[in-house]
Amino acid sequence: MIKLLRLLKPYKFHIALVLVLIFLQSLSDLYLPTLMSDIVDIGIVKGDTQYIIKIGTLMLLVTALGTFCSIVANFFHPGYQRALARIFVPESLPMLKFFFTGV
Repeated sequence: MIKLLRLLKPYKFHIALVLVLIFLQSLSDLYLPTLMSDIVDIGIVKGDTQYIIKIGTLMLLVTALGTFCSIVANFFHPGYQRALARIFVPESLPMLKFFFTGV
């Protein structure tokens, strides 16, 4: 495991960035139902059109933020994934060969 972490060291910025972006995307996805319930419970019940527009605009912004985080995370993800595959495959082949053949 320590050897694995040592190999990941050059990519720690990219990995951290992807994790933060995925976390923000998840937060935005989980916040949207709360905003929708606020629109129904407060805006529609009281007939407050201004509140519905305000929260609806906030919903659009939260959706845009989640979409942006998803796109940027997917942009950074394949780059370090290919680099790690180049590192791991040659090092793991002898272990896999021994595991499957016993030689």
